[in-house]
Amino acid sequence: MASAILPALKNKYPNSRLIWLAEPVAASLLKGHPLIDKLIVLPRDEWKSMWKKKQYIRCFKAVSAFVKALKREDIDLAIDAQGLLKSGLWAWFSGAQQRVGLGSKEGSQYLMTELVERLPDDPEICSEYRDLANYLKLDTQQFFMSMPVDAADIKASQQTLIEHGLEPNLPYIVICPFTTRAQKHWIDQHWHTLFNQYLAKQPAQTVVLGGPGDLEPSKTLLEGIKQPEKIINMVGKTSLKQAAALIKSAQLLIGVDTGLTHMGIAQQTPTLAIFGSTFPYKITNSPTAKVLYEQQECAPCRRKPSCQGAFTCMWQVTPEYVWLNAQQWLLGQTAKLSISEL
Repeated sequence: MASAILPALKNKYPNSRLIWLAEPVAASLLKGHPLIDKLIVLPRDEWKSMWKKKQYIRCFKAVSAFVKALKREDIDLAIDAQGLLKSGLWAWFSGAQQRVGLGSKEGSQYLMTELVERLPDDPEICSEYRDLANYLKLDTQQFFMSMPVDAADIKASQQTLIEHGLEPNLPYIVICPFTTRAQKHWIDQHWHTLFNQYLAKQPAQTVVLGGPGDLEPSKTLLEGIKQPEKIINMVGKTSLKQAAALIKSAQLLIGVDTGLTHMGIAQQTPTLAIFGSTFPYKITNSPTAKVLYEQQECAPCRRKPSCQGAFTCMWQVTPEYVWLNAQQWLLGQTAKLSISEL
């Protein structure tokens, strides 16, 4: 979502040089971005490896060399869009005289020269980054995530799908069922019903996406599928850039509150986002995206669910309701009904 600030920065400062410092897991998604002049990958894994091997002097020299190289970039403005200590440190190490932090915490607020408050529960997608852009006096009239994939990315991703069983030229639907928190998961039983009663009857195949950490949950989820031949399990088999390309060409994406679902909105793929415990961006600013969510008295509970694992908010979003909306998206229509109207 922070990528939305890139076009706004380039529009105001067309001759600027934009540098993005990223951890390896996100670097593939940013590689080749036309608005990023230089991508710097933080080699944290290499440093951790040295530290574990007790190569302390070697590790210190490697970090020092990295800091010196970063300062040689002669950065004027450092934007910490993450607001954590691990990101704030690098804004400070950059040597930039102006360091702007978004909702900085964990002590990183003391490393910034300016702070932008992170306002909670704003119903608009990318709202906190829009607030950051407004603080920097950037034009936010057209403020949308900037996550392009090119024809080569799409072609390569299609070939990968074919190698894993997709019939050539057959449309496919992407599902993104996995998150890092149990209270953000849709119910496995609901996924089974959605697929067995609805998706399996469509000509399109279903592609499941997720990261390496989702391998075991994906096996559990797929155990309840009656026609596994119509499922292509790509969990842990793609980089973020490859996942973005797969999503770009999908007929529809159905997912929970996770980065891959947000990526569907960024790629302007028809997207249904299932929310429960977290406050959703009801305003997606996209004609091809809709949030499925019914307000509960206990929501948003975020990281402190009070339901003792009942997850009523996610049970409320039924497979029938999801499929009703999916049909309308597949037909090119905007879903109008709410759960209470069914």
